[in-house]
Amino acid sequence: MNIKLEILDPLSFPEWDKLILANNDYSFFHSSSWARVLSASYGYKPLYFALTSRDKLLVAIPIMEVNSILTGHRGVSLPFSDYCEPISDRTVNFKDVLHQLIDYGNKRHWNYFELRGGGQFLQEEQNYTQYYGHSLTLQQREEEVFSSFRNSTKRNIKKAVKEGVSVRISNSIESLTEFYRLNCITRKKHGLPPQPYYFFKSLHEHIISKKNGFLMLASHQERVVAGAIYFHYGKKAIFKYGASDQIYQHLRANNLVMWEAVKKYCLDGYDTLFLGRTETNNKGLRQFKAGWGAEENTIPYYRYDFKKKSFAKGRSPVGPNYNKVFSRIPVPLLKIIGTMLYRHAG
Repeated sequence: MNIKLEILDPLSFPEWDKLILANNDYSFFHSSSWARVLSASYGYKPLYFALTSRDKLLVAIPIMEVNSILTGHRGVSLPFSDYCEPISDRTVNFKDVLHQLIDYGNKRHWNYFELRGGGQFLQEEQNYTQYYGHSLTLQQREEEVFSSFRNSTKRNIKKAVKEGVSVRISNSIESLTEFYRLNCITRKKHGLPPQPYYFFKSLHEHIISKKNGFLMLASHQERVVAGAIYFHYGKKAIFKYGASDQIYQHLRANNLVMWEAVKKYCLDGYDTLFLGRTETNNKGLRQFKAGWGAEENTIPYYRYDFKKKSFAKGRSPVGPNYNKVFSRIPVPLLKIIGTMLYRHAG
């Protein structure tokens, strides 16, 4: 079939979420609330390529246009998103979709466009990089979910309870500030600048305060020692950000935070909990997520280079030396660096 994609703005198109949620391949990252956060925080222009027929969404390729003097002009689907699978009905030839994206990128003088997912449509193309994803099935009783955990995971949950760790769910701005403090500590440990505080305020304004997500904080002796941010959309939930104070790692508070979130989503009738992307060389994090009985899959990223007129093969842009430099920088200075750089990194 001959197709002509239209460009929609989910921030002003009232039926966007209704159309997305009617498709089985939807994810939180397709939502209008996530688009609003990215646009409000970093000034990205939403260009959501779509094809509709009789109130049905046949194609959806959400793209944010990033224009940076440091990192170039490009389209990304989507910045700061673990994945964003292209939605394309089986009646549509995805090559036609791809050609229209390339034509648009040429007209806009993009350096490249990036798809975070799409392996089912681009099997003949080389990927730029890839990650692991882990999803936990929640369509069962709480006890059955717990029994699927690795023994070490169960022990860590029980240890946190025994140590007197308490967990609370919150959507307050005060809780967000506590989480941001922990996030800065965690990012420094990993040798990365923290995201700007205004980004988290945008998350609160457009997602958490709208009851499409929540904060979960763990405390020990009245001090917040670990926390996480979760989002949900339709019947799918996602663990997006986690942080903790290394000094209290022996309490295993992170494990209790995750378990309380799993219990809540089971009780609320959600189908899956996505545990986030993992770098292929991060064996520790990969094992941690596998310990929750999560199913592992690969997430390929594809990058079309307009100069080469082909899909490019790449390498991770962040090396060990890069991380070592940031890990030595004081947190106040890291905050400034993050505020300056994140818009360019999308």
